[in-house]
Amino acid sequence: MLGTTGTAPAKTHIDGTDATFVAEVVEASQTVPVIVDFWATWCGPCKTLGPAIEASVARTKGKVRLVKIDVDKNPVYSGQLRVQSIPTVYAFWKGQPVDGFQGALPPSQVDEFVAKVAALGGASPEEESLAEAVAAAETMLGEGDASGAAEIFAAVLQEEPENAAAYAGLVRCYIALKEFDQAEAILNGAPAAISKATELDAVHAQLDLARQAAKAGPVDVLRARLAADPADHQARFDLATALHATGQTEAAVDELLTLFRKDREWNEGAAKTQLFTIFGALPAKDPIALNGRRKLSSLIFA
Repeated sequence: MLGTTGTAPAKTHIDGTDATFVAEVVEASQTVPVIVDFWATWCGPCKTLGPAIEASVARTKGKVRLVKIDVDKNPVYSGQLRVQSIPTVYAFWKGQPVDGFQGALPPSQVDEFVAKVAALGGASPEEESLAEAVAAAETMLGEGDASGAAEIFAAVLQEEPENAAAYAGLVRCYIALKEFDQAEAILNGAPAAISKATELDAVHAQLDLARQAAKAGPVDVLRARLAADPADHQARFDLATALHATGQTEAAVDELLTLFRKDREWNEGAAKTQLFTIFGALPAKDPIALNGRRKLSSLIFA
C-alpha cells in the first residue's frame, strides 16, 4: 500500500514469459515496435544495459514497448532465437525480428538503437498533429505574419519542448520581427537534447546575418561606391550583406565569391567565413548553397 507522500514509479517495461511471448511480442509488434531484452539475474552487463534501455524506451512515450525476459526462467524463445550470450536484445516489427545486438552498449548507442526502432512505427497521431501545426506556422511566417506564427510555434513547444523545428521556427519569428536579443535568448535556452540540431545551427547563422544586415547600408549606395572603386573590398563585402538582407541571396554569394577570388586573405578570410555562414543558414540541398559550395571549392583548390 502506498504512503501518502509517494507515488508508484511508472512501469517502463513488461516482464515477459514464454507463455506470453506470442501476445506481448509477436502480436503486439503488429502495431508498435517491441524491443525484447533477454537477461538473467547473475549477468553483470545486464545490470548496466537494463536501466539504460528502460530509460531510453520510456523517452519514446509509447512509440516503443520493452519486454524483458529472464532466460533462466524462460528458455523456449531464447533458444528458438539462438540467444547464446546475454544480454541479447532483439527488435520486433510486424511479428518478425528486424534488428538487435549483444552485450552492453553505452547509453548513447542504446538511444540510437531505440530511436531507429521507434522510427519503424512512423509518426503517432499526436506527432502528425504537431507536424501539421509547425507546417501551418511556417506558412504564416512565409506570408509575413511573424507574430501569429510565433504563437503557434510556442504552442507546439508547450506540447513538445524538444521539437527542434518549432524551436528554430520561433527563433526565426523573432528574427523577422527584428527582436534579435530575444531571438538570441531563445537560442541560448534551447534544451540540451536539441542544442546541436541542424535546425538550430541554421538559425544561429540566420541570426548572425540578420544582425549584420541591420547595419548594412542601402544597396544602391554600396553599388555606386563599388563602381567608383572596384578594389574597395569592404564595399563589396557590405554590398553582399545588404543584398542578402533584401533577399538577393544568390547575388550576395556571387559578390563574396568575387571578393574571395580577388583577395582570399582579406580581413582574415572574411569572404569565406561569410559564405559558410550563408550556406549554413540555407537548407542543405538549396541550389544556391550547393552551387556556391562547388564554386568556392573550385576557387580554393585552383
